[in-house]
Amino acid sequence: MSTPAIEITPIEITPIPAFNDNYIWLLARGSRAVVVDPGDAAPVIAELDRRRLALDAVIVTHHHGDHVGGIAQLLERRAVPVYGPQAEQPRIGTLTHLLNDGDRIEVLGHRAEVIAVPGHTLGHIAYHFADLGALFCGDTLFYGGCGRLFEGTPEQMHASLSRLAALPERTAVYCAHEYTLSNLAFALAVESENSDIASAIREAQDLRRHNRPTLPSTIGRERRVNPFLRSARPGIADHAPEPPGSGDPVQVFASLRRWKDHFRPPGEL
Repeated sequence: MSTPAIEITPIEITPIPAFNDNYIWLLARGSRAVVVDPGDAAPVIAELDRRRLALDAVIVTHHHGDHVGGIAQLLERRAVPVYGPQAEQPRIGTLTHLLNDGDRIEVLGHRAEVIAVPGHTLGHIAYHFADLGALFCGDTLFYGGCGRLFEGTPEQMHASLSRLAALPERTAVYCAHEYTLSNLAFALAVESENSDIASAIREAQDLRRHNRPTLPSTIGRERRVNPFLRSARPGIADHAPEPPGSGDPVQVFASLRRWKDHFRPPGEL
């Protein structure tokens, strides 16, 4: 007599738009859910209620208000674990589980490894679900770009991005903002001859015309189009207003980041 097959409910990952350009990521399995970086409780509550989902946990990457501002209100509805960076506990009072580099968590039956990615903030962490092929990286790695250095150094951010770039190329990159078109405009200014960037722009334009997210990206795509992951390539910063004095990848990265801080796309893409 054969053993009946056990049906495994897959994880569904959905973006919940918030503010002007944030995405709060919702992971759902059956009737249970986890949210990543809920800066605003209202759209999360609306989505949970619409889909009749019970919140199981909250995952946090860093302390900025547009990532943590909705946690307290969510906890008023249901007390759940809140996972986040131990280094930023003083600035995120709702954390219940404090995490450091190399720690692991399990949510909805799937395990994630914590990766320390200082740069945007000093305690920023990312979550890599190897079995899902998914990376939740907050404001460290964007499609075509990276976060501003509000607290960390170019050395720290370059090292953080290098760690993420070393993940399997098919890893889906779930970042927290819809910055793709502006990031790709900058990438094209850096590498005007890169046909992968031109193709990515056309694809992103089409998605946005239909009001669809450009995310997730993938690690493989980021290796091809993201200038901040390509700083070791010869000539990558030749077009910068202040080219670095050497080909050192960290200096090139720093030069690109300074340029991006003041970059304005030449018209609409």
